[in-house]
Amino acid sequence: MGEIVRYKRDVWGEEVILGVSWDLLWVVAVAVLVLLAAHAIIMAALANKKIEKASSEGRRVLRHETIDRLFHWVMAASILVLIATGTAPILGLRIAWLNIHWIAGLLLTFVVVFHIIRSLFWQDFKSMILGPKDFGEPFDSSKKPGKYTFEQKGMHWAVTVVVLAVIVTGVLLFLQIDTPFWDRTNSMPEDQLGLMFLLHGLSTLALIALAATHIYFALRPEKLFYTRSMVSGWISEDEMTANHDTSLWSPKEAD
Repeated sequence: MGEIVRYKRDVWGEEVILGVSWDLLWVVAVAVLVLLAAHAIIMAALANKKIEKASSEGRRVLRHETIDRLFHWVMAASILVLIATGTAPILGLRIAWLNIHWIAGLLLTFVVVFHIIRSLFWQDFKSMILGPKDFGEPFDSSKKPGKYTFEQKGMHWAVTVVVLAVIVTGVLLFLQIDTPFWDRTNSMPEDQLGLMFLLHGLSTLALIALAATHIYFALRPEKLFYTRSMVSGWISEDEMTANHDTSLWSPKEAD
């Protein structure tokens, strides 16, 4: 564990956790770059075997409501700000990062809570459930998904777990610092504080890997119509029928 966890001596001389070893940041960065580069090379080699790209012309169907697109971009912006401000000191950048960091964290917490409530009561929550049959989808081209693909569901749940870990540990750490709302209390014992820093750091590293992977796939040529739908809200009927099972997902026509 020495390469993952940093330790220190407390006032009693006992060894306690200080936090995550930030050498892992470079390990994660290199690993993600290598894996995504390998995927890009493989996809380029198989490009001549791809079917003809579906047309974006013609009738349009609604994929994402305006409120959901707004949520996505606010969440994305807050995560990128959190990553940038959280890693800035590690990279040696001297900026007044702490206030920006916790403000972005509170914004992320708010939009995530909002999204959870909306998904449970106003959206089709079942469309995002990852079931056993979904795992065969990547290996059988005849199987088309409903609204969300296996990869999209997997990314959603991975991000959900990691973001909730970032939020919970971040809020507990936020309670320990000076803010406009309260003064620093130092109420958390050193060993528990170190554990929170460790868990917050590990979840941050996982979030960096997921964010990089998500951005990569969002920019893949064959996935750009999904990215466009997160801006405009729609995909074409041809794109829908080419990539989705219309018996499992029958969206309304876009305005």
